[in-house]
Amino acid sequence: PYQPPRDSGIDLGPGLFFADGKRKVDYVLCYKYKKRQASKSRLSIASNGSLPIQIPGQWDTEAESGEAAAPAEVEVPKLSEEEKALMREEFERGLLEAGLQIERDKERSNGIGFIRLHIPWPILSREAELQKIKVAVKKKCELRKRIGIAGIWDSIMAKVNTPFQPDVPDFDIHKDSQTHVHFKTIKHPFIRDKLHLYDIKSTETLFDNATRSRIVAEIISRTTCRHTCQTTGISSLLARGVYDSAFPLHDVSITKILLHEEWANYGVMHKYQPVDLIRKYFGEQIGLYFAWLGVYTQLLIPPSVLGIIVFLYGIFTVDANIPSQETCDDNLNITMCPLCDGVCDYWRLSTVCSLARASYLFDNGATVLFAIFMSLWAACFLEHWKRRQMCLKHTWDLTSLEDEEVIKKKQKNKNCIKTIFIGLSFFFIKVVASFNRTCCQLQI
Repeated sequence: PYQPPRDSGIDLGPGLFFADGKRKVDYVLCYKYKKRQASKSRLSIASNGSLPIQIPGQWDTEAESGEAAAPAEVEVPKLSEEEKALMREEFERGLLEAGLQIERDKERSNGIGFIRLHIPWPILSREAELQKIKVAVKKKCELRKRIGIAGIWDSIMAKVNTPFQPDVPDFDIHKDSQTHVHFKTIKHPFIRDKLHLYDIKSTETLFDNATRSRIVAEIISRTTCRHTCQTTGISSLLARGVYDSAFPLHDVSITKILLHEEWANYGVMHKYQPVDLIRKYFGEQIGLYFAWLGVYTQLLIPPSVLGIIVFLYGIFTVDANIPSQETCDDNLNITMCPLCDGVCDYWRLSTVCSLARASYLFDNGATVLFAIFMSLWAACFLEHWKRRQMCLKHTWDLTSLEDEEVIKKKQKNKNCIKTIFIGLSFFFIKVVASFNRTCCQLQI
């Protein structure tokens, strides 16, 4: 997010809350403004949402001056400050109608203005129910350790992996201080009519900041401006320069401190990534990306070790390679034909000795085994990542998003099949036409 200098005179307000210190800032809209000059034809939006008949802009100025525009070049007129202000007013009125609460900075002079958005509980609960966001219920699931050989194996692997595990708490697993039994939180899609089933301590902390910001982002992405610019969503307004940026706020919490100490630090390069903490702070998409990056880097260790072994094998056996020996032996006096006609001369094979020795380092008998290993490794990596991805989706409650992806894939496959069918139809028609043409020529 934009952070202005301290001496710029811009007041960012009370930080993560509104001026009352109670309502959270869930999203921020940023725009540049200039001090408006009073004029006779000042524009304003009526309370019923109607606009004046004509908005003065670039084309009105040219029409008044009596100068005809050049027909060769037609450019899209830039929006004036008053037009941008009108669009912002209509868009913010749409946000108010959608149920969001707005707090704005007072425009003192030319500079940057901030509009803070807050989503109240009725709208938040409604959107959470529509988006099927999962919330922790009161019932807990007891985690039992495996017994027998499986339990011994789990304890051995836990001791081996202890130095590589990040020192971060697991927010979904709780331990009973009396019975020392571990419980896992169970989550269910949120329903407003069944609040008694959920573990709700406060409506302000039921949904984390990332979830609240995601819901607000969904609302501002579907808010329309029908009268001023005929557009939908904050993205189009950002593209037209009505707003400069739109972003959620990140609070300086224990999550950020743990990420700095256990992830964004060169001293913990040997540890696993705290993907649950990354997801909690940055969201599911960034969390899945770094989870894939961790799995990919971890599984690249075996082929890297094998590749070094193959390279060392080539270094130790290059002197015993017969083709390399014959290429580098000057006593054999092997003369090669010219590489081109007329200009090139005969050349000796010993001149490419270094190239032949270097190529043997990367292309020897062991590279065949390395190629076979890489083929098997690619298949194992894909299956391992599928398993890891499904585990993360189940843990992070992303299984509902899988249905949308399946629907998109089916639609894409239908479009591909339709395209192939149309292409085959045109090909068949062309073949039949060419066959009929040939038959006609033979008859003639």
